[in-house]
Amino acid sequence: MSGAKKPFDIHDMLRRIETAVAPYPKAAMFELADLGYTSAFEQLAACIISIRTYDEVSLLAAQRLFKRARTPAALAALDEAEIDKLIYPATFHDRKAAQIRAIAQAVADEHGGELPCDRELMLSFAGVGPKCANLALGVACGESVISVDIHVHRVTNRWGFVKTNTPERTIAALEAVLPKEHWITINRLLVPFGKHICTGSMPKCSTCPVLEYCRQVRVSAHR
Repeated sequence: MSGAKKPFDIHDMLRRIETAVAPYPKAAMFELADLGYTSAFEQLAACIISIRTYDEVSLLAAQRLFKRARTPAALAALDEAEIDKLIYPATFHDRKAAQIRAIAQAVADEHGGELPCDRELMLSFAGVGPKCANLALGVACGESVISVDIHVHRVTNRWGFVKTNTPERTIAALEAVLPKEHWITINRLLVPFGKHICTGSMPKCSTCPVLEYCRQVRVSAHR
């Protein structure tokens, strides 16, 4: 299905996608940042809530939690049951409540109440993987990092821009080919693009703004 395709021009592709996704809701962490939740702790906690949970659910859950307690010290003062109630119905809400409270307690006790922009520290916390650590670093700390969720992984592999079998490997592959100026941007753009245009099944190839670049890897049917 790939046909004759243009050589990749990722700058043009992302410009086109920026226009195409403008009518859709933003990726959750970027939406929260626009609402003022910009600290590394808020971004990390919100990302934990968002794992395997629809953005519409996780956005409201994070806002409920932060309305009650925004700082590590304030959140550590809550018990797990209250945190669990605030983030319900996020997937695995009880487990996430325990993880978030443990992180808040560690930050309050060991880091002066403010989560440092330290990737290794973030990854040392239970419940935090490369996606959430990189999102917090990119959105809250302004560091040039690539955060890969299922949408970024699927879309970039469908394009044929990278060829990987896990999101973790996609991070490394993109670091090798993606200009650094787009490292934070790619998650912001490809999450809504993957949710609404380049969908998991029956992608909207007929109206896709980057079809002429996309190799349509493993696309057997589309709209």
